[in-house]
Amino acid sequence: MNKKHSARPPKQQQSPRAGNASRREPAAPAQPQQGSERAPGQTQRTSAQAPRQYGKSAAAALGNRRPAATQPQGSAKPARRSAPTPRLAASAPSKSYEVQEQMELLTFLLQEVKGEGRNAIKAMLSRGQIAINGTPQRVYNYLLQPGQTVTVSKERIIETPPLIGLTILHEDADVIVVIKEAGLLSIATDQESELTAYRQLTAHVRASNPSGRIFVVHRLDRDTSGVMMFAKSENVQQQLQTTWQDTVKERTYIALVEGKVRKQEDTISSYLKESKTLKMYSTSNQPDAQHAVTHYKVLEQNSNFSLLEVSLETGRKNQIRVHMEDIGHPIVGDKKYSSRSKALNRLGLHARVLAFVHPTTGKLVRFESDIPRAFFQPFKEGFTRK
Repeated sequence: MNKKHSARPPKQQQSPRAGNASRREPAAPAQPQQGSERAPGQTQRTSAQAPRQYGKSAAAALGNRRPAATQPQGSAKPARRSAPTPRLAASAPSKSYEVQEQMELLTFLLQEVKGEGRNAIKAMLSRGQIAINGTPQRVYNYLLQPGQTVTVSKERIIETPPLIGLTILHEDADVIVVIKEAGLLSIATDQESELTAYRQLTAHVRASNPSGRIFVVHRLDRDTSGVMMFAKSENVQQQLQTTWQDTVKERTYIALVEGKVRKQEDTISSYLKESKTLKMYSTSNQPDAQHAVTHYKVLEQNSNFSLLEVSLETGRKNQIRVHMEDIGHPIVGDKKYSSRSKALNRLGLHARVLAFVHPTTGKLVRFESDIPRAFFQPFKEGFTRK
């Protein structure tokens, strides 16, 4: 293993490669085989995007922060879909409009839908032919927010089951940004036929557009939670993947690891290779090994645990998990990479921030999610699980 600390090696340019696993989802082309933190390429980080400085108590500063999405035009507050998302008959023609500024639904429809009067539009609302971000809406004075998508159908929109384990942070004509809960697969392989984020979002977009499709840009492991993005067209998918290292400006994770990390801030550099048992490991520089660089910073710690903010310079399969094992502080709950702790009932890894240049508008957008509250439990007085 070749590890270097505190010195950042030059960034490498890399384009995504097709993975080995075939997909059950018919709408998804072959994607890079990615782990918790792998992406098609690597991110760039400037001093302006360096991790925030935290005080003595990360829990006080971060624990109750709501998910944030900073965009030039704003966005609706993320809300879990408690009501069923809709679905259209395949033959039902529909048209979608993106909201640019805050206004009431009826006013928006009168402005955008040509050839229809006030009474006709009210009738469409009452018949359930209008949907906002895929959810039917009958209230004519509903207050729209920038970034929402309004769909007008020629037939009544039929409701389908709600999203499970997913919260939509943002949706427009090109991308969908979500928070995935731990335990949900991003996308299935031939050996996995269960519910996935991909399948649910495919049904979601087809509710307002029967020919709509979802395309995987990157993914999170089943046991990793946090922010991830999907494309709504193959062109956008390819654009994001081929320019990933330039497009993504910030990609930050929170990791709860075993033990008290000695260095408060450091860089880990090694070469990663996959074993015959599909486990990644660090090795010396080899032609078939991939260079991986991880930066971390301690947010909070005690004698048994450390809470780290981790940023990626490269995006390799299981990169964070391997590097934490390399320095002797495996991620809590990560049995695959030597963790023995039972402090959490899940993997202690969360994708907190994703900031990227929008593929169509060219503007920087940033999405942030809460640190799971369970990650702060080991630092509370009286906590005894190890």
